[in-house]
Amino acid sequence: MELSVLKHNGEDTGRKITLDDSIFGVSPNDHAIYLDVKSYLANQRQGTHKSKERAEIAGSTRKIKKQKGTGTARAGSIKSPIFRGGGRVFGPRPKDYSFKLNKKTKQLARKSALAHKAATNDITILEDFNFESPRTKSYLEMLNSLSLASSKTLLVIPDTDKNIILSGRNLKNAKVITANQINTYSILDADKLLVSEGSLEKIKNLFN
Repeated sequence: MELSVLKHNGEDTGRKITLDDSIFGVSPNDHAIYLDVKSYLANQRQGTHKSKERAEIAGSTRKIKKQKGTGTARAGSIKSPIFRGGGRVFGPRPKDYSFKLNKKTKQLARKSALAHKAATNDITILEDFNFESPRTKSYLEMLNSLSLASSKTLLVIPDTDKNIILSGRNLKNAKVITANQINTYSILDADKLLVSEGSLEKIKNLFN
């Protein structure tokens, strides 16, 4: 698949680049995508939820009323879950939600996600660029010149570039990652995938 290489101001460089069919041209595996996205979201969960059960509630342990003769149900502790302020029954406890996914499955999922974007023409190749200083306005001007200001975008750059990352950080629908951070969820979450020219070789090495 051939794509034109654009400058970050939207101008055509006149050059074309061929995407690697072993990555962008694979037959998408939707189940691998499902597993990788599920794993990614599970790994984001802190799992620090906790509520106090009756043994952990601070309070008196005395029997609050006599066993018989009250006309109501017997009760032995104010910390019982049936009373206000009592412990919670089977409440949440800290838990690790992360789970392991095989390396080959993760690779197939990322390739499938990239293939989906290539099939729907949602990939734009940009010539390598840089900003003189971190400015959100500069990043917004780039999106406007590419007619993507109203779209959710993911920009993939070859290496960490502080000026570019800080420029896009404050924009709600813009995300910037390096080539080695590429993941299935981020690819599919974006409407448009912006890939700098230097990232293509890094992506290729990542899968090989």
